[in-house]
Amino acid sequence: MKKENSKTTRLNKYISHNSDYSRREADRLIEEGKVTINGETVENLATQVAEDDRVTVENKTIKHEENKMYTVIVYNKPKGELVTKKDPQGRRIIFDTLGAKYKGYMPIGRLDYASEGVLLLTDSVDVYNALVHSDLERIYKVKVNGLITKSCEDAMMTGLELEDATAGARNDTRIKSMSFKRFDGYNIQTNTEKFSKLKVAISEGQNRELRRFFAHFGLDVMDLKRIEFGGISLNNLPTGKSRFFTRKEYENLKDYIKQISR
Repeated sequence: MKKENSKTTRLNKYISHNSDYSRREADRLIEEGKVTINGETVENLATQVAEDDRVTVENKTIKHEENKMYTVIVYNKPKGELVTKKDPQGRRIIFDTLGAKYKGYMPIGRLDYASEGVLLLTDSVDVYNALVHSDLERIYKVKVNGLITKSCEDAMMTGLELEDATAGARNDTRIKSMSFKRFDGYNIQTNTEKFSKLKVAISEGQNRELRRFFAHFGLDVMDLKRIEFGGISLNNLPTGKSRFFTRKEYENLKDYIKQISR
């Protein structure tokens, strides 16, 4: 029996966050009767566990560690969804696809309505704070409606200061000026008068940053897809689908949080 005010967590989540087992592996071990809680074998996948319960897997105790009980998911956001909890205009939001069980999750950064690709969400304020304003690299595929000029390339290599950065922004933007750091890297794949395609890497996530940057050079962004965030990629995840972090991704995240906390 759980204590009345004891915080509980689904058993497979508890195991995966406090050990090297993945959630899928934890589910298999539970079904095989290899998991106990306070000495009693548990085979129900829906079992909840409290932080002060004693959990063993294959006769080895799983030790609860503070600040490790969190979840991060990767969502392949499609175009035509807003990254918000609700929209007064009734437009589609990411949680219409993700479902009610993720309504409490916080999106780490944003992708605008017309953009797609990697979006991370977490149930942890600590993880959110560690990542949302981080300088982790973001990689995008971009298609613009014209030629990438030398002046545009120079700005990608050296950075750009704009007193008026409203071109490419929403009409109701309150952000007028903007400072763009030099891009971490870029690769122009197609460059024509009609359209150009390139891959860019940046280490900040300002409001409609790439749309504003290219608009300064008279270029409208036709397609924008984030393919990586801090080394996290879609891993063939279909559009509109989500996945949990892999074991390795959790390990890297924990190392990163320890590093920035020093």
